[in-house]
Amino acid sequence: MRVVLAGGGTAGHIEPALALADALRRMDPSVRITCLGTERGLETSLVPQRGYELALIPPVPLPRTLTPRLLAVPGRLNSAINTAAAVLDRVGADILVGFGGYVATPGYLAARRRNVPIIVHEANPKPGLANKLGARFTEHVAVSHQDSPLPHARFVGIPIRQQIAQLDRLAIGDKARSYFGLDADLPTLLVFGGSQGARSLNRAAVSAAQAFRANGVQVLHIVGKKNTEEAPPGRPGEPQYVTIPYCDRMDLAYAAADLAMCRAGAMTCAELSAVGLPAAYVPLPIGNGEQALNAQPIVEGGGGLIVEDGALTPEWIVHNVIPILRDAEAVARMSEAAARMGHRDADVKLAQMVFEVVRARRGGQS
Repeated sequence: MRVVLAGGGTAGHIEPALALADALRRMDPSVRITCLGTERGLETSLVPQRGYELALIPPVPLPRTLTPRLLAVPGRLNSAINTAAAVLDRVGADILVGFGGYVATPGYLAARRRNVPIIVHEANPKPGLANKLGARFTEHVAVSHQDSPLPHARFVGIPIRQQIAQLDRLAIGDKARSYFGLDADLPTLLVFGGSQGARSLNRAAVSAAQAFRANGVQVLHIVGKKNTEEAPPGRPGEPQYVTIPYCDRMDLAYAAADLAMCRAGAMTCAELSAVGLPAAYVPLPIGNGEQALNAQPIVEGGGGLIVEDGALTPEWIVHNVIPILRDAEAVARMSEAAARMGHRDADVKLAQMVFEVVRARRGGQS
């Protein structure tokens, strides 16, 4: 079976695609997988690192509003569609699975032109333009929100890495804290804002460093590669405030923590709920409000709390985050609630959907 994945641009599109690729390979090692991407996206590093073929197409960022840039879209889009169609022809694609973003649009249009079956995966509660388009071309639509407005939606969740999906936080908690140089017995807050960090989270957390120490809370803070925030040094014997620019072992970071304070991207919410790590979610204040919608079901289910970016202050942390960390029973209740909202097997469900569609197509052609 030959599968083409269209999920380039951001990690939110690429990681679910790669998680699906891994699941397909586990279920059938003979599956041939090709990822569509552009030279601008994170896929240029992430896809080869995971051992998958990357086929580049011209980037065609589609403006969301009527602007003069729309005049340049038809020619550039047609070039990208032709290139994507050539990839489908070269690999003899049996199916294209798209995850949204600007790589998916030419992928969907090329697949339709070549009569290649399409599966659309939508990770967000509000579908983007690409997936709204793709959903018009197929009855096979996988979603991660039960009330998705897309037609033919089938709930599967968001595929996540096996390293995260199989994580047993409690079993490796001591090892994980040792890995980061943390105390094994103190309540631990994990602060992170994505690969680039989040300035408002960084400022508020660092400003609350003394309050954390005074309340016996240690902090693991991933500040982002381009940020230089450092908590003021504590006195000997006080709980630690560890800052690191980047973490390539988020499984261990999750295992080390009792509570997270973070943004509310779709992948972040999916991973935290899958491993049962409660969080104080601080949705990104720009965009269409989808980050708040991502976190809302988890918060309503008791697996976290939410605060607007502008309301995140050291004082808010003192009154809302620290009391949870000092209450082991509250942490346990929230962890169980978060885990109830998680889906560790979304990659397998989506892979099964791929096999179903291809088998049905082949059966219909026999």
